[in-house]
Amino acid sequence: MDLKETDILGADIDQHWYYSSKAKAMRLLLEGTVPIRILDVGAGSGFFSRNLLSYTDAKEAWCVDISYQADSDESEAGKAVYYRRSVGDINADLVLLMDVLEHVDDDVALLKEYVDKAPSGSRFLVTVPAFQFLWSGHDLFLEHKRRYTLKQLEDVVRNAGLSVRCGTYYFGMVFPIAATLRIAQKTCRKSESPSSQLSNHNPVTNAILKSLCEMELPFLRINRAVGLTVFCLADKA
Repeated sequence: MDLKETDILGADIDQHWYYSSKAKAMRLLLEGTVPIRILDVGAGSGFFSRNLLSYTDAKEAWCVDISYQADSDESEAGKAVYYRRSVGDINADLVLLMDVLEHVDDDVALLKEYVDKAPSGSRFLVTVPAFQFLWSGHDLFLEHKRRYTLKQLEDVVRNAGLSVRCGTYYFGMVFPIAATLRIAQKTCRKSESPSSQLSNHNPVTNAILKSLCEMELPFLRINRAVGLTVFCLADKA
């Protein structure tokens, strides 16, 4: 999770339609997974691992991000959260890379680095932004290198040594809105300037967008067609 977006949304991030919906999709895909220790790579504020500590029986989270000024310890729901600039081998049974791979030149190498550190049997959940034709100033603002199709992400995951359990798109219901806006920006040449498209909406708009995302959750595992985000759930043998 990018700290730039945390700065924009502030303390209300857990109420924002995008992040609250993405957290629900994450928990749905992880149903049946009972993590004890979470390793959250490129964690930023640790939003997603903290969400899992609050809503599941996970016991602790290790949040790793080179942007941290120093190591620190906090807690969420009475459970330990360790913020670290780097980690060695760690006995994590769930590894998160939430919107991380699109930031690096060699996505396979970064993922494999953490695959090698994780024990056999650990589960990985990876998300990336979808479809290169949606590239915009928002990607430039967040310093992305690329966007992905589902097949491209699954190929990266397999090449890093993992076995894919489930791959899917999410935010399909809001896809037409986002695609229309980004195509319009390209027409007006506004997509060339780095700028965030994330903002705190008024409560009515926020509730409508949340409801649209909620509607597609029953079909989450079978959506291999379209969305703004790609999810991939995978295992280390």
